[in-house]
Amino acid sequence: MELPRCVVVILTFNSASIIRETVSQAKKVSPHIYVVDSHSSDSTPAILEELGCTVVQRPFSNYSDQRNWAIAQIEGAYAWQLHLDADEVLDDRSVGEINALFSGTPEFDAYLLRRRDYFMGKMLRFSGVNPWHLRLFRSGSGRCESRLYDQHFISPAKPGRLNGFMHDKNSARLSDWIASHNRWSDAEAKEKLGPSVAGDNVLKPRLTGDARERTRYIKEIYYKLPTGIRSLSYFVYRYVFRLGFLDGRTGFYFAFFQALWFRMLVDAKMYEQRSQQP
Repeated sequence: MELPRCVVVILTFNSASIIRETVSQAKKVSPHIYVVDSHSSDSTPAILEELGCTVVQRPFSNYSDQRNWAIAQIEGAYAWQLHLDADEVLDDRSVGEINALFSGTPEFDAYLLRRRDYFMGKMLRFSGVNPWHLRLFRSGSGRCESRLYDQHFISPAKPGRLNGFMHDKNSARLSDWIASHNRWSDAEAKEKLGPSVAGDNVLKPRLTGDARERTRYIKEIYYKLPTGIRSLSYFVYRYVFRLGFLDGRTGFYFAFFQALWFRMLVDAKMYEQRSQQP
């Protein structure tokens, strides 16, 4: 018996403001939408039920754990999987590319999609971070790496590339961005101070690898720079060399908060934790 071609897997928590748009675009790729909700207290579950999604409830521990649990639930039931966050909306180009793949025989067993970031409700053309993400793969050919923060999907297969975008509309308000990044700074500090994870469970940092692997390689160099200098250097890189200034005032605020607030906050929490150790 031939398996259904693709399932779209979405993680949600209090996502009522965006989930309808995310699911509507995802349904252009597949009618099968599998949602893992972390006991939302808003109208997210009701909206998902209205849209005909399969919804399961599971407490959230961390992104990697939730993603890999979802993979284990559906791996034997669908030939391919597309993984999205609740606020990642596929554009029409990516929808068309994915449907074109499935109308023939895909050349690769995994594919990278580009993500376009939003900040303070505005799209960033130049300032965004980590633009390439592996989100589409044949069942059995992908999983989420074992990290507390900045997790990527990994695959033993060499990935192809799609040219459409996932629009990451996660920060309509600055206060929401600050709240989420405050939580993520805890995870990043804990990740950097904990034991290193090696082997096949993490994305390999490689200067000659794909865009994700090069970013991970550069990030390792970043953490070898002195505290303070590295966050300032990152601001210059993000705002000047990555042309963040072309995004206007929003680009400046994004570079400032991403480098001189979030990254400095990670450094401060690492310092605090080290100073409290005997």
